[in-house]
Amino acid sequence: MPNLVLLRHGESQWNLENRFTGWVDIPLSPKGEMEANQAGEKLKGYKFDKGYTSVLRRAIDTMDIVLNIIDQKNLPLERDKALNERHYGALQGLNKADIGKQYGDDQLKIWRRSYDVPPPKAVTDLNPDGMSESLKDTAARTLPYFDAKIIPDILAGKNVLVAAHGNSLRSIVMQLDNLTKEQVVELNIPTGVPLLYVYDSKGNITEHRYL
Repeated sequence: MPNLVLLRHGESQWNLENRFTGWVDIPLSPKGEMEANQAGEKLKGYKFDKGYTSVLRRAIDTMDIVLNIIDQKNLPLERDKALNERHYGALQGLNKADIGKQYGDDQLKIWRRSYDVPPPKAVTDLNPDGMSESLKDTAARTLPYFDAKIIPDILAGKNVLVAAHGNSLRSIVMQLDNLTKEQVVELNIPTGVPLLYVYDSKGNITEHRYL
């Protein structure tokens, strides 16, 4: 039976600093490197046929650390911005606690966790294109890629490892677990903890759990 493992990258330097990261290409913190190593230890004994990451270094580095630990450094990999983190618009680089003080904790939670409300849009040094995405927007690019690329691998019997981000993975888990918009708002995917989905030969999920 094929396995799909979803892995949120280890803690990044801006996770540590409580800053909105989004598409800014921030490296892992020392703790994040340790979390990636721990994920690799948990995945020893699993043999993968294909790997997928975003184009952001915190996901790429997490994948590289894991593959080194499990001695699968030659795993075929595909990187695509479809798996990138949600774009946090004008909030990118800003401290979450400061935003909570300025706009209130309720508004902060809406911008961080809601399904269809994007953060403010503005052209800044860290957002020169003026982009901004809700989770719904993130799912609109992540899920077509997942359905077109990753699900066919699963149906072909391949074991797949995906290293990505909290919100791109939330959109995938929302689909896999049939979560409602209300349920996904409360969903938190921890950094560096592999989430295993086991499929049968017909593509049905028979088991899912954190390792």
